[in-house]
Amino acid sequence: MQKALGNFVLILSIVFAACNNTETKNAATSDSTTVDSSASQLPSAKNFENLIDGKQTALYILKNGNMQVLVTNYGARVVSIIVPDKNDKPTDVALGYASVQPYAEGGDTYFGAIVGRYGNRIAKGKFKLNGKEYMLATNNGVNSLHGGNKGFSRVVWDAQQTSDSSVTLTYVSKSGEEGYPGNLTSKVTYIVGKNNQLKINYEATTDSATVLNLTNHTYFNLNGQGSGTINDHLVMINASTYTPVDSTLIPTGKIEPVKGTPFDFTIATAIGSRVNDSSNTQIKYGRGYDHNFVLNTKGNINEKAAEVVGDESGIVMDVYTTQPGLQFYGGNFMDGSHTLKGGKKDDHRNAFCMETQHYPDSPNQPNFPSTELKPGEKYSSTTIYSFSVKQ
Repeated sequence: MQKALGNFVLILSIVFAACNNTETKNAATSDSTTVDSSASQLPSAKNFENLIDGKQTALYILKNGNMQVLVTNYGARVVSIIVPDKNDKPTDVALGYASVQPYAEGGDTYFGAIVGRYGNRIAKGKFKLNGKEYMLATNNGVNSLHGGNKGFSRVVWDAQQTSDSSVTLTYVSKSGEEGYPGNLTSKVTYIVGKNNQLKINYEATTDSATVLNLTNHTYFNLNGQGSGTINDHLVMINASTYTPVDSTLIPTGKIEPVKGTPFDFTIATAIGSRVNDSSNTQIKYGRGYDHNFVLNTKGNINEKAAEVVGDESGIVMDVYTTQPGLQFYGGNFMDGSHTLKGGKKDDHRNAFCMETQHYPDSPNQPNFPSTELKPGEKYSSTTIYSFSVKQ
């Protein structure tokens, strides 16, 4: 198996060796055909070369040991995450498209994207800050979701690949964009570390008071993209409480215990074991899991926030974060209408998200941790997705 893995890495090195010297420095530009992975096909870098809103898009290949991560500067998105399974078979555990066009066209699926300015929902698309009310686009029923109609997921970020294992992406959001105040400069760095870790560092500054909640929206299937349901994945979330929601998925403002509810993942539990509990109003509202968990870790990056185990692959994903919350989404709204890498479909509950974050609707919830960013302050947070195997 080690020999096979070595050959796989060699092939990928050849495929993605070509680089250009444009403003998307070090972006992979291979003309080679796609390379088979266990559950999908890795996209050709050529398919990510485009001009969108007057800016060049590209694909960046990050490598360290047995792990590879593909990132595009369109939406600062994770396109693929390739890690070995329990049989040392390279497995792509992140959902994504084979080219940049599907990300830019049609409704936003947020596959792999950095979402902002405000990840998650803001009630009725409005909030008050320092006595002034701000109006946002309502793109999720009566609410604003993931930054609005365009948000950070549908813009081209400036990118610089600083090493074989890291890329830094920067976006300047002008005051008034999507209704938010302040000229905001956001910087996201993806780092593939030793021992199969994907580290995401977030930074931001503003010239006027604003609200900010950046997160990554990668859809995971630890058995491999397109391999089927994630309902048999085992999930542990280090959270004794969560924030229940109303029928539009806006938090009620209460923080309630998970004990005795389908939201108790303090002991590893299969995602599907309680996901269809029709007697639970919260499950009904979310059509399953789409809720914010209040982490017991209290911002300690060294304490595990969550763990997910792929039932077939044996791949384990541990989550560490400096953020106070974690949005666990079980793919309830996926409907098979999108064609992914290798011709796979995004079928119902074929992926999950673990979005580290501040709480939804915090600008309207005074008892939630503040998301205000002031001039002179620096927003900073870190999340780590660490992969291993369980035989």
